[in-house]
Amino acid sequence: MEKKVKYTWAALRIGMGWLFLWSFLDTLIGLGFATSPEDAWLNGGSPTFGFLSFATRGPFAPVFQSLAGHPVTDWLFMMGLLFVGSALLLGIGVTIAGYAGALMMASMWLSRLPPEHNPILDEHVIYAIVLIGLARVKAGRWIGLGKWWSGKVKNYPILQ
Repeated sequence: MEKKVKYTWAALRIGMGWLFLWSFLDTLIGLGFATSPEDAWLNGGSPTFGFLSFATRGPFAPVFQSLAGHPVTDWLFMMGLLFVGSALLLGIGVTIAGYAGALMMASMWLSRLPPEHNPILDEHVIYAIVLIGLARVKAGRWIGLGKWWSGKVKNYPILQ
């Protein structure tokens, strides 16, 4: 693969990793961007209650609303953000992180059907496509710990 293409995939990987990790940090401690300090997870707030209770719409809304605010849902969501963000930033486990992140994006897309500004496509679909691309090209091998990691888990391709 051409060097410019490798660096483009690496930049996409790092950018997507930062989006996930930033969401985790803001929700965890309430940096005042999407989450106020008083609603932070560390202050007893629920990372999933507000969105799943009030922002969902469409045919799957009742399913998502039934998950709102449950501790298991909160933990799965937060650990997903942390794992996907960290894995993408470090370049380790990019295959599984890419697919897991794409599943998170698909779930968020399904929770708000139809999308607000376009009848089919929104940023969650684009992010999911990028995440699957990162997994497919094994983008952790460039500007990251992916080469080293691949040697450690060579018998487990999904962990690469």
